[in-house]
Amino acid sequence: MTSETTVGRLVDALEARYRPAWAEEWDRIGLVLGEPEAVVRRVLCVVDVVPETVDEALEIGADLIVAHHPLLHKGVSSVAPTTFKGRIVHRLIKGDVALFTAHTNADSANPGVSDALAARLGLTDLRPLVPRKDDPTLGLGRVGTLPAPLTLAALTAKAADQLPRTAWGVRAAGDPERIIRTVAVCGGAGDSFLGAAAASGAEAYLTADLRHHPAGEHLAAGGPALLDAAHWATERPWCDDVAQWLRAAHPVEVIVSDLDTDPWTLHAASPLSTEQKKEPSS
Repeated sequence: MTSETTVGRLVDALEARYRPAWAEEWDRIGLVLGEPEAVVRRVLCVVDVVPETVDEALEIGADLIVAHHPLLHKGVSSVAPTTFKGRIVHRLIKGDVALFTAHTNADSANPGVSDALAARLGLTDLRPLVPRKDDPTLGLGRVGTLPAPLTLAALTAKAADQLPRTAWGVRAAGDPERIIRTVAVCGGAGDSFLGAAAASGAEAYLTADLRHHPAGEHLAAGGPALLDAAHWATERPWCDDVAQWLRAAHPVEVIVSDLDTDPWTLHAASPLSTEQKKEPSS
């Protein structure tokens, strides 16, 4: 192993681990900014490329950002510094910071985003929630078994304890006393996979960005209990996995950003009404 590496070498390694062919057609992944020949000594792993994580990259002297969410997800006709994303692009270029994104290709990889989420719950015997047709060992989401059965209430508390802290926290839908043995998880927005979670045989499904009507109809149809966490919190564990792998395989220092980039910053529970506080009649 040489004493230094480059943007190009790290991109090759990242794309071998998170193959571009695994990305959804609509996705925008890969090298966004940076000279392939540029030397990389320090890497910052983030979920979101936002002004705060760019600040962090510049403060620590990062040469490369490895991000989960694409910065330029939709086509643009300008990256003028007067625009939100254009300003980010200019700051990264001026700071000689390269940017690489692994999104849905990292979701489908094994290990990938949902493997890291499943590990936080201690799930074993993992299988994809939505297997890829060309390779059923890969795919979106994971289904696995808890080390020991838990009630939904206990599982919710465990998820809140094991995931990064956010104002959103973890909320659940279903009978609090329901016994959970098998859990489906999906890092990021996962309500499009409610049907897959129901078909998987899982008793609970942990994901993010669940909506009112799909969640209610899913439960009414007898589907698994639901746990809804902050989007950022369900994908942040992947950064630790990427960092550990990069450190072991390449001569770089890797730092994981702990900046909470979830947009929700406050949480206040509504007080129970007098009627709600009354003990149920026997």
